[in-house]
Amino acid sequence: MKKMIVSSLGILGALLFIVSSILGGLWIEGYSFVHQYISESFATGVPDAEYLRYLYMASGASLLLFGCTAPSYFPKSKGIVVGFFTFALLYGFGNIVVALFPCDFGCPTDIETASLAQFVHNTSALLTYSLVPFCLLGIGFSAKKGNVRPGFVKMATGCGILALIFVVVLFGNPQGRFVGLFQRVIEGSILFWVIYTSLYISKTTTANN
Repeated sequence: MKKMIVSSLGILGALLFIVSSILGGLWIEGYSFVHQYISESFATGVPDAEYLRYLYMASGASLLLFGCTAPSYFPKSKGIVVGFFTFALLYGFGNIVVALFPCDFGCPTDIETASLAQFVHNTSALLTYSLVPFCLLGIGFSAKKGNVRPGFVKMATGCGILALIFVVVLFGNPQGRFVGLFQRVIEGSILFWVIYTSLYISKTTTANN
């Protein structure tokens, strides 16, 4: 029963994020999923954006709990534990932070004119995107040493590499025309890994197998 709860937390957190990002884009007239950041859909000044923020906070809470409990279903390894706990902090708690501190309207990148909320939002996002891909890679490499199924190792490593590539592309031009697309590839690779890992856990037989 416990493993199903852990698995459900990961899937719920991922689905809440996906649904929120889609609803946010559809809610705003003229919003572009390709050209605009996800955060622009729940920025300060956007009508009724608080509902989206609640969804992102719920997503973050679910992923935080998922990241803290998932290591129990993998071989005992410091690398796996550190990877999952860092993911929980940066991605799970990070989503709560960016929802509590939404960016200014339009999500400007100029730090000289940014509000405190914008500064906190940007700092959290910077840490998340800079480090979470390495969490996936670290989990993948540690899982390989622990004789975890090759499919999981390949998925963690592949999603980590894909996310890292697009983080570099996004950071290279944070005001480019395709920032929305690049950001969604990053989020998509991370969330796909979360769902895959959740399903993997649901098929395990015992904790610390």
